[in-house]
Amino acid sequence: MSALDGASGFPRIDTSRPHPARMYDWFLGGKDNYPVDEAMGRQLMALEPNIPVITRINRAFMQRATRWAAAQGVRQFLDIGTGIPTEPNLHQVAQRVAPETRVVYCDHDPIVLTHAEALLRGTPEGAIDYVQADARDTELILERAGKILDFGRPVALSMIALLHFLSDEDGAQAVVDRLKAAPAPGSYVVLSHITSDFHSAEVTREADSKYKASGLTLAPRSRAAFTRFFEGLDLVEPGVVLAEQWHPELGEAVPGQEDGFASPMYAAVARVP
Repeated sequence: MSALDGASGFPRIDTSRPHPARMYDWFLGGKDNYPVDEAMGRQLMALEPNIPVITRINRAFMQRATRWAAAQGVRQFLDIGTGIPTEPNLHQVAQRVAPETRVVYCDHDPIVLTHAEALLRGTPEGAIDYVQADARDTELILERAGKILDFGRPVALSMIALLHFLSDEDGAQAVVDRLKAAPAPGSYVVLSHITSDFHSAEVTREADSKYKASGLTLAPRSRAAFTRFFEGLDLVEPGVVLAEQWHPELGEAVPGQEDGFASPMYAAVARVP
């Protein structure tokens, strides 16, 4: 599956409707987004003003979980739903622990492909690759990632803030089940996910309608539904918690996060037995 236009050779980037990766970039204060992404972002912030802080909390969780997995001896990472590069990227965090680390990124947004060169700059000892594919095309992802990663050895599989864009009807559980079955015992699965557990039904419905009006899917899940993604795996302490509660001692405080702030985002890491 190619993101390139055969005639021009340039990625097809649809600027007529918002895209989650570009909205995420806008929430982080980035410049790789379009007015349609900002407009949608502002609509969502009218419902949840803390989205920029929540986005940074999620990013900080990724960094802590990556650092933790690298400290456990994992030297291979598969990151699905990469998004637009924002330093430090996953490979930078992992290769600071172990320069020989190998990383494969995967995303389906053409704008991410335009930044792949930045993603592919790592240490001479390591290796980095990028796969342009939809998260639901698990066989393609595993086939291409297998050119860089050895699935016979432990791999840290991360899907950060991705699964809430896949509904149950889209096969979210099947995607996770196939991917978590690929790597060897001793691998880790790292997930974070938006929840509606802390919002009213009215706010949840309004957010859902805004996404649907833009041709997007939003599938926030309860703690119980999120936990089901880890069935058959061994949850690492402290288990399923709010993103900021997962080993906060492994990273720095997130700017703008006040004491007692609770993000509507669950996160967890689990080991493949």
